[in-house]
Amino acid sequence: MKQNFAFDNIGYEGSAENMPSLLPQTSTVTVNILGMTCQSCVQSIEGRISKVKGIVSTKVSLEQSNAVVKYIQSEIGPQEICQEIGDMGFDASIADGRTTATSVRSTSLGEALMKLRVEGMTCQSCVNTIEGKIGKLHGVLRIKVSLSNQEAVIAYQPYIIQPEDLKNHIDNMGYESTIKSKLAPLKLDMIDLERLQTTSTTKTSASLSNSNVEPVVGKMNSTTTMTLGVEGMHCQSCVKNIEGNISGLPGVQNIKVSLERKNTVVQFNPNIMTPISLQQAIETLPPGNFKVSLPNGVEANNRELLSKATFSSPQFHSTSSGDQLTSTAVLSIDGMTCGSCVQSIEGTMSQRKGVQHISVSLAERTGTIHYNSAVTNSEDLRGAIEDMGFDASILTAHHPQPNISPPSSPNSYLDSPKPPNVATTEKCFMQITGMTCASCVSNIERNLQKEDGIDSVLVALMAGKAEIKYKPESIQPLEIVQLIQNLGFDATVIEDHTDTDGNAELIITGMTCASCVHNIESKLTRTNGIFYASVALATSKAHIQFDPEIIGPRDIIQIIEGIGFHASLAKRDPNAHNLDHKKEIKQWRKSFLCSLVFGIPVLILMIYMLIPDGQQHGTMVLEQNLIPGLSILNLLFFVLCTLVQFLGGWYFYVQAYKSLKHKTANMDVLIVLATTIAYIYSCVILVVAIAEKAEESPITFFDTPPMLFVFIALGRWLEHIAKSKTSEALAKLMSLQATEATIVTLGPDHSEQVAVELVQRGDIVKVVPGGKFPVDGKVIDGSSMADESLITGEAMPVTKKPGSTVIAGSINAHGSVLVNATHVGSDTTLAQIVKLVEEAQMSKAPIQQLADKFSGYFVPFIIIISTVTLLVWITIGFINFDVVQKYFPHQNKHLSKAEVILRFAFQTSITVLCIACPCSLGLATPTAVMVGTGVAAQNGILIKGGKPLEMAHKIKTVMFDKTGTITCGVPKVMRMLLLGDMAKLSLKKILAIVGTAEASSEHPLGMAVTKYCKEELGTESLGYCTDFQAVPGCGISCKVRSVEAVLGQSEQSLNEQNAYLSSVSTVSLGHSSSIMVPESDAPLTYSVLIGNREWMRRNGLLISSDVNDAMTGHEMKGQTAILVAIDGALCGMVAIADTVKQEAALAVHTLQHMGIDVVLITGDNRKTAKAIATQVGIKKVFAEVLPSHKVAKVQELQNEGKKVAMVGDGVNDSPALAGADIGIAIGTGTDVAIEAADVVLIRNDLLDVVASIHLSKRTVRRIRINLVLALIYNLLGIPIAAGVFMPIGIVLQPWMGSAAMAASSVSVVLSSLQLKCYKKPGTERYEAKAQGHMKPLTPSQISVHIGMDDRRRDSPRPTAWDQISQVSLSSLTSNKLPGHGGFREEEGGKWSLLTNDGDEEQYI
Repeated sequence: MKQNFAFDNIGYEGSAENMPSLLPQTSTVTVNILGMTCQSCVQSIEGRISKVKGIVSTKVSLEQSNAVVKYIQSEIGPQEICQEIGDMGFDASIADGRTTATSVRSTSLGEALMKLRVEGMTCQSCVNTIEGKIGKLHGVLRIKVSLSNQEAVIAYQPYIIQPEDLKNHIDNMGYESTIKSKLAPLKLDMIDLERLQTTSTTKTSASLSNSNVEPVVGKMNSTTTMTLGVEGMHCQSCVKNIEGNISGLPGVQNIKVSLERKNTVVQFNPNIMTPISLQQAIETLPPGNFKVSLPNGVEANNRELLSKATFSSPQFHSTSSGDQLTSTAVLSIDGMTCGSCVQSIEGTMSQRKGVQHISVSLAERTGTIHYNSAVTNSEDLRGAIEDMGFDASILTAHHPQPNISPPSSPNSYLDSPKPPNVATTEKCFMQITGMTCASCVSNIERNLQKEDGIDSVLVALMAGKAEIKYKPESIQPLEIVQLIQNLGFDATVIEDHTDTDGNAELIITGMTCASCVHNIESKLTRTNGIFYASVALATSKAHIQFDPEIIGPRDIIQIIEGIGFHASLAKRDPNAHNLDHKKEIKQWRKSFLCSLVFGIPVLILMIYMLIPDGQQHGTMVLEQNLIPGLSILNLLFFVLCTLVQFLGGWYFYVQAYKSLKHKTANMDVLIVLATTIAYIYSCVILVVAIAEKAEESPITFFDTPPMLFVFIALGRWLEHIAKSKTSEALAKLMSLQATEATIVTLGPDHSEQVAVELVQRGDIVKVVPGGKFPVDGKVIDGSSMADESLITGEAMPVTKKPGSTVIAGSINAHGSVLVNATHVGSDTTLAQIVKLVEEAQMSKAPIQQLADKFSGYFVPFIIIISTVTLLVWITIGFINFDVVQKYFPHQNKHLSKAEVILRFAFQTSITVLCIACPCSLGLATPTAVMVGTGVAAQNGILIKGGKPLEMAHKIKTVMFDKTGTITCGVPKVMRMLLLGDMAKLSLKKILAIVGTAEASSEHPLGMAVTKYCKEELGTESLGYCTDFQAVPGCGISCKVRSVEAVLGQSEQSLNEQNAYLSSVSTVSLGHSSSIMVPESDAPLTYSVLIGNREWMRRNGLLISSDVNDAMTGHEMKGQTAILVAIDGALCGMVAIADTVKQEAALAVHTLQHMGIDVVLITGDNRKTAKAIATQVGIKKVFAEVLPSHKVAKVQELQNEGKKVAMVGDGVNDSPALAGADIGIAIGTGTDVAIEAADVVLIRNDLLDVVASIHLSKRTVRRIRINLVLALIYNLLGIPIAAGVFMPIGIVLQPWMGSAAMAASSVSVVLSSLQLKCYKKPGTERYEAKAQGHMKPLTPSQISVHIGMDDRRRDSPRPTAWDQISQVSLSSLTSNKLPGHGGFREEEGGKWSLLTNDGDEEQYI
């Protein structure tokens, strides 16, 4: 009685007579094959293809590059033949018009091929561009461009995109393309459609007559709407599962499922579909736990129908044209041990795209999968099962042909694919501004996912980007933007989001020839999710672009290794950005050493020249002429100077040339001008003296260049060494990242260690206690605390539980967690910080040094003076020759009048150039900077190079980080409050118990409490703690014993305090005066609970309003309040805070007094930030800022023309430290911050910020004095050299030039050495200045801004919920407490006992 079951598949149940006749019809197809090189290729193709099932014969031609294949249509199609040839590493395409309509229809891929001629390609880059851009178009499946043939072969979906569109896209890229051939689009013609319809009708009528049900024809248009109750739905995925599958059933016109109401409303044709059929259809859907209830009365009415329901709707569906896409694969699966493995495989695989049904047998070790072959294939499915840790191999893969129903299964109508009009999802990217923390991210993600039409949302906090998948028929990107703006953030759609594709560069070894390259490229380009692959044989490198949602680098490496090659990720060189200055350091060191080696002899000769009298000079050995006009001394000078000028000074020439090319004259131009003129002038007068056989060798300026080059090359070398340190910041940042990750796969005990670069989006990563989070992601299992100071700068651990986001590089405290990777590689937060630091260092505007600025004006001035002198003397000479004769008497008698005039004019103008060019100008800056940095180092300030020292005096704004900079960065107990009405224990016993309990805690607050208890008890040893349990975000519970021994040790120290207590306590304690209970009565083991309000409530303890008010009072001041309960009774409250550094307020006041704006910028919450600002006197606060916001804030102020200094200590400050005009790092801060900064305060003293600015002012003043000293001699010499004073008999003697040079150089060096006398102003001096001027700020005077927002946001009064949830660490030293409830406290009171009445206090 088979017909009694509604869902039997009659296509198989009926006899052969009911089936359409299927005689083996053969067809022939011609396939074009690219990539064959020899007869061996021909034989391998013929050998392999002839073995494929359904192939009758194969003939391959190497000359014509094609194959003629005869095949059985019912067994295989042309596309599958092409696929088989393609799998061998060749490019195969069906020759134009060579195949019958049948063969085209039998393809299961619904695609067409076209060939274009593309002219204008010149190199591989053109190929990559075309393949990359066209490959991303919607509807393009594959593209292969050949540079040698100037051709492109494109596989596309003709119902999405047309050949003309593809041609236009290529033309728009600047190439000329023509369509050579294109296959007819794969669609059914009218005859085929009619044949299919008649087959359907015949079959349906036959089945109806067998079932005694009359065929319904005239009533097809009637519609019924019914509401069915559905139990067992958990999430939106269940809703989509039901809607997607049931909407595809015949007769169902519309279906809407509601998760909230647990029902579904279905519109269907009762003549084709019955309510019972719907009920069974929904209940048989995977995972098989839906329960459907019909409306009252329907069940009875339909019982009769059910018995007749073998008109079996599946027949409508199984014969539709879409069914040719349903394939079946039977796989052998090894490695399964129990039913859990079966469920694991079935559960995971049924979620996979394209899988319609899967059945796994543990006994037979096989799995049968029905899948949509347009979406996936048997090889992918096998790989997916292997990825789960099982061994799988394909036994049979059956591709049913048109008009044949799929194999029978209990719910075969579900195995067919969704109808073609199923909703497609698209992806868009948005730039979101205004996010400040992880809660902003979860707020956006949570709210958007509630919207209809939005599939998934992934937001990256640091990058400020969101990736959203949506259904275009339900919602559009601009509507999503509006939704985000409604949440209070700014959003814009990113039009060009090519950078969101994954990029991988691999090193592939084992390739031997072009065929290997072709093999790898063709395998990769055929893989789903890979857009583009290019392999270079010469460099053994592959560049691959892929969709990170579908595939990742690990999968790609596995694919390449599967072909038989070895692949690994190419490592990124951290020095690729050239910030290490290695080249410059090397060249300036070479320049300095070269100048030094040849410069020292010059210096000795100079000193030798200066010692004796002029009269004895002639008799000296070095003064004697070798030949007339050339002395030994001048020859030595010439040789040494030439070597220095062209070896040591080469880089100066290079720099000067670059500067002139940019039409600027900097210090290098001046140095080159000065040394070249001195050298050339000396050479020329020496040559003239030799030519004229002069009796005496002339005085030359050969001694100038070597001395100048030695000093300046040394300065440049040291400066570049200091600069090179900045690149170490990046190396240190990179080292913060985890190097390996443990990836967990589904199934029992499956985990593997992989390099962090190989972690892919969607991987499940296990992080053990103490380990670093390798990627950004969401916790899916486990709970822990994480140290996220990397981003926020706050040392307080953050609670992590399922659903929480985690940050790469942050440290997992004490719980093992499983994390789903959402951002990997260059998208992680840590990578974004590295990028920020890198960008800040690259884009930092070079400071124009004073000497450079000066040279810009001075070089043209010297040249003008020199030219004017030349022209004036030529004019005077021609007007009055006697003047020239009078002052230039030694001229040769053979020279003409014009020659004499020109010679005299040139000599005068060159002398002016030599005198005017102040060589000591080059020494003015380097010497002052060297002395200045040395003095700073002695005072505990490490300044890297001269530029920060020259810049510091211009600073107009100083931005301070909070934690670790303004505050100590370590929490301290501010106050301990005993709750009198419940106190059953002495104070010292409470301290001992609390200290012992918290000693086992790793939490910073716990450590602070233990340290405080030990200090107060005056002991290092505490009692024993057992059954310790820490609950992240709540508190601790444990049992404490053996505290009596501790109390014995500290008895003496506490006796004094007790004596003081009895002397000052004049307040009557009423009936609570006996709170001190004799110790002998106390139990030996105490049950201890320490934590926040929530923890106490969980453990059944009631918190009175007085206690709650006291806690709120402390929390309003930015402190953290925790409660203590011993043996089930509340007995204390501890207030903990991060304290402000002693000198912070004074440093802030001094800076403000100097006319500098001071800003506080912190990742902490606004309440804490405001409390700190009130204490130190800062009026402008930016709270809850990200590292990227800090940089943006710095740039914003710089754009206003202000010079900005940033003072910080954490990794999160490093981008801002690198980007500010001056980055100042605290010496106790992180390595990264110290490397990124320009100035390091070794002594961790904020007054050194003031001192560094003070020293900078002194240094700059000294540089200016040096410039004046360098010029003064030269400026006096210019008029003498120009002959202005000739009429009164003052003529420039040759020694005057040398004397001016020497005097200015010595003056400059002596002036710089005076900086050695600098004394850093002491704290007393600053305090004296600030006396009476430092007034505390009121909260209303402080403006608080959130994130990058410039609008003032003063925190509103906290709600009750804020008070409960606010457990923020911050700092405040004041112990004053507003009069909440019955509390009042005097200065210095550390503990207080609260009695029953609540308004009486006792101080200890």
